[in-house]
Amino acid sequence: MLDTATLSETQEVLQDSFDYTVFAWSKQKNISPIAVKYAKGVYLYDYDDKRYIDFSSGLMNVNIGHGNQRITEAVVRQMQEVSYVTPYCVTKVRGELGKKLAEICPGDLNKAFFTLCGATSNEAAIKLARLYTGRHKILSRYQSYHGATYGTLSVGGDPRKLPDDSQQAPNFVHLDIPYKYRWNHDEASMLTDSVAQLERMIAYEGPGNIAAIMLEGESGTSGCLKYPVGYLAAVREICDKHGILLIIDEVMSGFGRTGKWFGFENHGIVPDMVTMAKGITSGYIPFGCLMVTDKIASRYDDTVLATGMTYAAHPVGCAAALETLKVYEDENLIENTVEMGKYMDEQAALMMEKHPCIGDFRNTGLLGCFEIVKNRTTKEPMAPFNAKPDEMAVMGKVAAKIKELGMYTFVRWSYVFVAPPLCVTKEQIDEGLAIISEALKIADEYVA
Repeated sequence: MLDTATLSETQEVLQDSFDYTVFAWSKQKNISPIAVKYAKGVYLYDYDDKRYIDFSSGLMNVNIGHGNQRITEAVVRQMQEVSYVTPYCVTKVRGELGKKLAEICPGDLNKAFFTLCGATSNEAAIKLARLYTGRHKILSRYQSYHGATYGTLSVGGDPRKLPDDSQQAPNFVHLDIPYKYRWNHDEASMLTDSVAQLERMIAYEGPGNIAAIMLEGESGTSGCLKYPVGYLAAVREICDKHGILLIIDEVMSGFGRTGKWFGFENHGIVPDMVTMAKGITSGYIPFGCLMVTDKIASRYDDTVLATGMTYAAHPVGCAAALETLKVYEDENLIENTVEMGKYMDEQAALMMEKHPCIGDFRNTGLLGCFEIVKNRTTKEPMAPFNAKPDEMAVMGKVAAKIKELGMYTFVRWSYVFVAPPLCVTKEQIDEGLAIISEALKIADEYVA
């Protein structure tokens, strides 16, 4: 540990974090985080007053933008009344938030179980699906992410779980769902093959053993991978046929991110359970929710619901969430997402004409990414799936250039993500894409 007496303020902030904290999903040495002093709208500011445009909304969660004091004021008001009560008590804001969520959720998704984050929402969904059905298996997608607890790592297929592979939870079965860019046949066959694979998996595993199918409303950190058109509707029918519950994870794709309240609404379905976090408070307070149908909830009218947590329905989290939902409506953020998403698509198409390294751009609302390739014909990615550090040489340079030019965004393998706060303007989209464009000149040099 260093003597901080002679360090600058920035150096001291960084050094204290290096000396006394650990960083998730990272080597603990030779990392270079931004020391954020304050944030406003779509921008982060460090201790040297350098401005960074936040083009991934933190971790795709700061949907309303940074520094909205309405949330601060709502939290303060609640804390002045009561900061905590046990989940066996109720507060006014608990019922108000549940009622508001029932209003924005389609169908009979009217009952809320409040949690702490996305992982705890998904853990609750897995547990409840098994309790409700009396079955044990959960089907999910390989290229998906549902959280970092043992249960949610296991239900997801993200390679971040591989170091914990020997400790994975049992009874999770994975599907490989193709996506258009890497499907070498017509789109109709992509749907047919995907649905046939799901039906085979259900037959192999035994439909009477399968409690639920868990899928993301729209793919996120796996690369914004699109479902075959009609796939989720087919999954809904198959679930109904076999008495399997459909759980949709809206932790990342929910709350306006895709131009709808929830990503699954782009597919014309209503699931049995919806898991939520991130955008429910825009990250201002850790909070989550599992929304279930009246039918599922009624099972526990006279039966004990065997799950819970100390901070369920935390009144401060409820207050932050309720005010955040009002901000979405009052500031027309979902409508803005639709408009800005179309503009993003148009500008990304122009970038593809300019940069031979861009193989594909996928986006729904403001949840998108560029896929960077070495060769557009072969579609060889600039960095492979689950790339090792030496395989990230080019993309590492791209990421470093993006940061140098004043942008914070998520660069993973061959993907550069574009998911700014939903309050973003055309001018800010131009600013952000100009930075990415400049950085992609590096990748262009490696295109065959």
